[in-house]
Amino acid sequence: MSDIVEFRHLEYLVAIAERKNFSKAAEHVLRSQPAVSHQIKMVEADIGYPLLIRDGRNGVHPTPAGEFVLAWARIVLPQKKETFRMAKAIHDGTVPLLRIGFSSFVNGFLLDNFRLAYQAMFPECEINLSSGNTKHNLERLENGTLDCALLPMPIDKDTWNVRQVAHSPLVICMRSDDPLANEALVDIHEVASRLKVFRDPELHPAAHTRLSEMFAEVGVPLNIASSAATPADIQLMVKQGYGLALIDQLWPLDAGLITRPLAGLHWTADVAFVTPKDRRHMALMFIEQYLDEHGLGNKRKQPQPAAVRHPKQLALIG
Repeated sequence: MSDIVEFRHLEYLVAIAERKNFSKAAEHVLRSQPAVSHQIKMVEADIGYPLLIRDGRNGVHPTPAGEFVLAWARIVLPQKKETFRMAKAIHDGTVPLLRIGFSSFVNGFLLDNFRLAYQAMFPECEINLSSGNTKHNLERLENGTLDCALLPMPIDKDTWNVRQVAHSPLVICMRSDDPLANEALVDIHEVASRLKVFRDPELHPAAHTRLSEMFAEVGVPLNIASSAATPADIQLMVKQGYGLALIDQLWPLDAGLITRPLAGLHWTADVAFVTPKDRRHMALMFIEQYLDEHGLGNKRKQPQPAAVRHPKQLALIG
């Protein structure tokens, strides 16, 4: 592993590759041409292979190994800049309020897990919550009154940055005194005529379309006799005898209700973290990196000590 490579060397490499010329690159990084050339030669000598081809009149070009390092440098350099910008904002107490929307069809513990993760990364930085159906949350993201949202999937990935952060099985919700309560598994073909309580299709049209496709794939008619705006409304309708419902297995259940899994099916309720393509809030890059590595899980997390990884000047590549 190299102990000589620093961020400035990566900046020099990017500048040289973009301008194909040491002198122009040196002007861009506010250094002399001999100094930049000397630094790159030192790096190449230390790692033991060339990163650049000096081709006289044809300019300077990266070797295949240089291309590989450059691809990484173009990722890490903006991250370094944003990391120190974020660190300064934390120090100065100027991190903007994070405004996150959520649907009532997202488990509450996922919001709690998000809060715990955010506080571990950015202590004392504030979050505002805003509930609403998926359509309204997306409208607020578009007009800039929300920074991000936790929403049921599917979400259009061509329009939004979408990261799946959790999923759990869909199960049949029924009254505890229902005859099906004695069954370990429920065959959807046998209960299709009793599945009558669903989320209002207008609240999340894309999710309703996908649900219709799932039912069609197993040859079961989708019969929406009663529609609900929240999970609580769905459970109320089931308790009052309006029909059975498909719900997220992890929803807290009202007294008098139970759930049973579907036989032979692996339908899931999937949750996404959604941000605008032109993400604006300074914390979003770091949140997305955390979610890519950890998600939000399917159980409540316990508070953990803050463990923020800081970029290092040395030992970046070997």
